[in-house]
Amino acid sequence: MARTVLPSGLRIVTEEEKSVRSAAFGIWVNVGSRDESNSTAGASHFLEHLLFKGTKKRTSLEISSSIEAVGGETNAFTSKEYTCFYARVIDKHLPLAVDVISDLITSSVVKKGDVDAERKVVLEEIAMRDDDPSDLIHDLFLEKYYGDTPLGRPILGTVQSIKGMSRDTVFNYYKSRYKPEDLVVAVAGNIKHKKVVGMIENALSRDGFLDQPKTDYKVRNTANVKVLGKGKVTLLNKKTEQAHIIYGVPGVARDDKSRFALSILSSAIGGGMSSRLFQEIREKRGLAYSTYSYSQQFAGSGVLSFYVGCKPIKAEESVKVIQSILFDITENGLTLEEINRAKGSVSGALVLSQEDSGSRMTRIGKSELVYGQVLSFDEILSEIANVTPEQIREIARKTLPTSPTLAVVGPFTSRSKFERLIK
Repeated sequence: MARTVLPSGLRIVTEEEKSVRSAAFGIWVNVGSRDESNSTAGASHFLEHLLFKGTKKRTSLEISSSIEAVGGETNAFTSKEYTCFYARVIDKHLPLAVDVISDLITSSVVKKGDVDAERKVVLEEIAMRDDDPSDLIHDLFLEKYYGDTPLGRPILGTVQSIKGMSRDTVFNYYKSRYKPEDLVVAVAGNIKHKKVVGMIENALSRDGFLDQPKTDYKVRNTANVKVLGKGKVTLLNKKTEQAHIIYGVPGVARDDKSRFALSILSSAIGGGMSSRLFQEIREKRGLAYSTYSYSQQFAGSGVLSFYVGCKPIKAEESVKVIQSILFDITENGLTLEEINRAKGSVSGALVLSQEDSGSRMTRIGKSELVYGQVLSFDEILSEIANVTPEQIREIARKTLPTSPTLAVVGPFTSRSKFERLIK
């Protein structure tokens, strides 16, 4: 892995892999939905769409067709804390990918007509999420968990905020948040660092983008975020065939050293077919087809969540099973066999996920943006291997007994029975 910081504050990280014939290029922007106000809710994601609508030198069709014409792919995504624009191409076409994606960042025009047209697309995306309870449940959970705060609001924004967002609001958001010091450029594949740096510097110099007054980059760092939804239930009464449930407890913040222990704990509880959740809920009782756990880490906060999709008449029983699993682990810990299996699962998934240039680009780009450094593969695998049973027991005792937050979507008219479950 190689790293360069330009005088403008722009960071460039690369990882060379000579055995592949591809290259992945990504620009990571240190802005996401937690940076929005009520009036700009959804602006980061809306802008992600709009930057593909046209620049000073390319139309929307030219942006997509130029990459597709060489067999490549390009896309973008928005999270709570960052936005990423990327392309993956055959290595010889990397200069094209760099030029096209950089053009979006430096020279998008954000026309009023495009804003009005894409507004309809985003509203359709919100409607699509609302029609999919297995997707909607995650937003409902975080809204209850964090309350009406930047972390609690959905990445897509709301129907009201998107309808009310003007072209000037989105354009000003673009110009104020997309600065060199807010960017990390990541490239992985069959590439050479020095050559890539020159390529990127040339492409991002367009329209004086790198000539802005230098400000040192800052890794996002916040004080502990208050969790407003402890011991609370949110219920959406919806005529669905299944009840969708998320039972969540506080996890750890992104920079907490115990995050490696938490990842092993989460894997052991609900990371695969041999996990406690899968065995107890699906295999032994046949309560659900889908059940799993996952952890999310943000600056200043985190959450460990457990999902079940089951028949509505099995909802209460499913919650009780989750509680019994968490109680048993809190009291008795995991077995050594479970710990070793979870360590192998976490390590193996990490290694297998890095078999393509796109995944490698994601790892180094995200790490540089959120941590200010990139741990090597060996360092990460060592951190996982060195987690002790006592560290796992400690994080389990710290998180699992905490008053949970419960989100439920299904044909229920009263949330009182769910409230009784978690009191």
